[in-house]
Amino acid sequence: MKVLLISTSFPTKEDGSEAAGSFVKDFVEELSHQGHQVAVMAPVTEVPAENKKTKIKYYWFFVPALPLSLLSPKNPKDWMPIINTLFKGKKIVDKAVKEFKPDHIFALWALPSGHWARYAKKRYEVPYSIWALGSDIWSLGKVPIVKSYLKLVLQDATHLFADGYQLADDVKTISGKHCEFLPSTRQLPVCGLPLTKTEAPYRFCFLGRWHPNKGIDLLLEALHLLEDKDWEKIEEVRIAGGGPMEDYVKEQVNKLQSQNRPVTLLGFQDKFGAAELLTWTDYVIIPSRIESIPVIFSDAMQVIRPVIAMPVGDMPYLLVNNNGVLIDSVSVGSLLKGLRNTLEKSSMIFTHGIKKSKTKFYLNKIASKFISLIDQLDKSKL
Repeated sequence: MKVLLISTSFPTKEDGSEAAGSFVKDFVEELSHQGHQVAVMAPVTEVPAENKKTKIKYYWFFVPALPLSLLSPKNPKDWMPIINTLFKGKKIVDKAVKEFKPDHIFALWALPSGHWARYAKKRYEVPYSIWALGSDIWSLGKVPIVKSYLKLVLQDATHLFADGYQLADDVKTISGKHCEFLPSTRQLPVCGLPLTKTEAPYRFCFLGRWHPNKGIDLLLEALHLLEDKDWEKIEEVRIAGGGPMEDYVKEQVNKLQSQNRPVTLLGFQDKFGAAELLTWTDYVIIPSRIESIPVIFSDAMQVIRPVIAMPVGDMPYLLVNNNGVLIDSVSVGSLLKGLRNTLEKSSMIFTHGIKKSKTKFYLNKIASKFISLIDQLDKSKL
């Protein structure tokens, strides 16, 4: 099958700052590995270095800045950049469809990728599917005019996917169509050893965006409230990532370090750095205020590490297998309680549950499921 993948999050620099796009390249390469012809259309700020060994064809178009999610239809100053971006994308879709002649277009995510895919269907009769992202549905879905168009884009797709169970239900509510759960995951390099610790002191880590949605401030506040007797059971806490709360994060970590707390600050981590960090730790902390299924969750399952997570999005559903600790509520006090309870447990008790959970996140199965579903649906349209 020939698949044209349109994504506004395709990583051209894999330094760990690519956020939602961290798994997109791995997904594309897995499709190619399974024998499908794949082309990618994505915005860039500069032309990436050419990889002569790859079979994947790329159609880039230039934008002033990334990520495009920084542009908001609510802000009149962003209207012209949004219009220009949509126009540039349409020209590249024309070029890609005429040259590559895809059997199917896969839009990551609903907007604006789905807009370009829908245009291609209307003009060239190429069917398309959409893989929805939380920001599509939970943010753009609240803007009146945009929500109406979002509904059209979703309804005209042959198939709808979402990387979370709750998100899939929300997509169904907006579109009136079935939405299939398709987890997002990336292929981490093999690194580290299985869990072996049966008692404290334990190692903890946070890896993600320093943004209010990700709850990094809740974690730092909870760390400040831990007492000396708690810290005696903690070997080290490593906080990695980056984002708009950088100044706050650095300030709070400096305060903790000035109190001789074993807290280390790291920047963004590429896949090798992430694998090393996750196999170093005993627990992965996910203190998000809003979440679907973060890539860091599937990362943790890959390297057999339990998570400590807030009860948001799909976390309550995902943690029924005893693969981590579910916090009672989204609050500093509940997170503090959860951390303290964790210090009294053996991390080994989660190993069986993690191994059971990780089977949902095999990249080869995810790619095969996508191809199988769109192949069946496209044939049924003939």
